[in-house]
Amino acid sequence: MNDVISEYQKWKQQGDDLRAKAKQAMESRFHGLLSEAIELAEEYRADFGVSLKPPSAVTSFRYKASKGKAKKAGKAKAAAKSDRVEARSPAGPRKPNRKVIGLQKRLATAQHKLEESKATGKPTRLFEDKIYEIEDELRLAGQA
Repeated sequence: MNDVISEYQKWKQQGDDLRAKAKQAMESRFHGLLSEAIELAEEYRADFGVSLKPPSAVTSFRYKASKGKAKKAGKAKAAAKSDRVEARSPAGPRKPNRKVIGLQKRLATAQHKLEESKATGKPTRLFEDKIYEIEDELRLAGQA
């Protein structure tokens, strides 16, 4: 009877070791595949300007853009890609972004209202804050 029990315990220990190794291997493969998917999604977005949509079975897939050394390498890749895009695209003027145009109109309106307030002697703090916010949004949109 002791043989059966000790044999079972050895089998169970081997199963636990194998289970731990399999768990580690699956986690490693999962992280590798996710990293590859992130790289592919970033490249797709950089090349085509839109993000990839996951299959319908995937309900959520979010990632944070990599920082540090990987980001620097990404900039080099992006610069090389932009060189290729510039070589392919004609040298015509680009269409302005509709969001930027809207922000510029809001900025002009806020500046006009600021000048009116200064002329009439009314408080200007509200308009100054508004102008600062709009200019910040423009900077974020890539315009100064």
